[in-house]
Amino acid sequence: MTDDSPRITWLAAGQAFSANWRSATGAPPPGRVIVVDDTITADRAWHLACEGTAMLWHADFQNARQLLAAMTRRADRKLRKAKVAPQRTPQELFHLHRQSQAQRARALAMLLVPINADYRVPLHRAPDLSAACRAAWGLPDLSLGPSVVSLRELLGLVGAHEWRKNGVDIPALDATVHPHYGVFSPLRGEYLDLVEDAPLPPVLSTHSLAFDIGTGTAVLALLLVQRGVSHVIATDNDERALACARDNVARFGLAERIAVRAADLFPEGRAALIVCNPPWVPARASTPIERAVYDPESQMLRAFLSGLAAHLLPGGEGWLILSDLAEHLGLRTRAELAALIADAGLTVLGRLDVRPRHGKALDRSDSLYAARSAEVTSLWRLGVAGS
Repeated sequence: MTDDSPRITWLAAGQAFSANWRSATGAPPPGRVIVVDDTITADRAWHLACEGTAMLWHADFQNARQLLAAMTRRADRKLRKAKVAPQRTPQELFHLHRQSQAQRARALAMLLVPINADYRVPLHRAPDLSAACRAAWGLPDLSLGPSVVSLRELLGLVGAHEWRKNGVDIPALDATVHPHYGVFSPLRGEYLDLVEDAPLPPVLSTHSLAFDIGTGTAVLALLLVQRGVSHVIATDNDERALACARDNVARFGLAERIAVRAADLFPEGRAALIVCNPPWVPARASTPIERAVYDPESQMLRAFLSGLAAHLLPGGEGWLILSDLAEHLGLRTRAELAALIADAGLTVLGRLDVRPRHGKALDRSDSLYAARSAEVTSLWRLGVAGS
C-alpha cells in the first residue's frame, strides 16, 4: 500500500470519513457504504450485499464473523436453488458457474471491518491478527493510517497464515511444505504420485540437472531431489512464490541442490528433465491465486511447449502435468493439445494417468459434476521429435 492507494469513504452521524482501501484482488472500493452494528439481521445484510451496498462493521468482531457465516449460508442456499436448463453445454455450464461464483464472492465481500495502521482491528473481542497481516502485506507503515478491508478477505489471510505455520502434509515427501499467502497450496496431491512414479530419463545419470517451471511452493523440486536428481533450478515469476519456494527449500536444508530463480519460464541452459504443472483451465483468473488454475488462451501451456525442445539436453524429457478438465468443459480438445505438442517439435514418449481425489469430483450437486467426475490428471513424458 502506498500514499496513492485507493480510499474508501462513508458517512456516520452526518460526518464524512475516509480510510485506505485494501483488496487483494484489486477490486475498487465500494461506492455505497453504510455503517452497521449488531442490530442488522442476516437477511437484511444479505439483501444489501446483493444490491452492492457495503457494510462497515462497528460492533463486536465475533458477531461480525457470525453474520458473515449467516450470509455465506444464504449464498450457498441460493446456489443450490439455481436451476440449470438440461440442454446447456458443458462450456455454458462452466461460464454460468464462474458467473455465479463471482457474484457470490462480490456479495460476501461487502461486509467490511476497520484495521489500524499497525494491523490491529479496533473492534471489541477482535483477536490479534497482526502476524497474519504482516505475512500477507509486509511490515506495517504507520504513516499511512487506518484501512478498511473485507472481513472475508481478512479471515482468508488468517487461514492462509495457519496453513503457512502448520504446513500441508505431502505423503510423497513424508514431510510438510508450507504455502505462503497468495501461493497455490498442493492440497490436490494426486499429481505428486505421478512425479513419484514416472521413470526418470537415463540421461540424468550423467547430467543430473532438472528444471521446475512455475515452482510455486517448490514441492516438485523437492520431490525430484528426493528421487535422486542432484540439482534443480526452480523458476517462477511471482515474488510471493519465489519467497515461498526459498523458504521451503531452506526448511529441507536443500539450498545447495535447489536454486530458486526469477524467470517467466525457463532459466538459461539445458537440462535432462524439465517439469511443469501449468494452469489447466483456459479462462481468465478473477484473483491472483486463481492464476494457478486459470490461464487465458492456455498462454503458459503454449509457451512451455514451444520452448521445451530448445532447453532439453539430448535424450532429455519434459514432463507436462495437466488435468483434462478443460476437455470435459469444452474449453480445449485433446486434438488441440496433440497439435500443440507436435507443432513444438515434440513427441509423446509415454503418459501416466491418475483420477482426482478431491471432494468436488464426488459432489453430484455441483453444476460441473459431469466434467469433474470424468477428470483425469496426466503426466505427459515428452521428448524432442526425431532425436
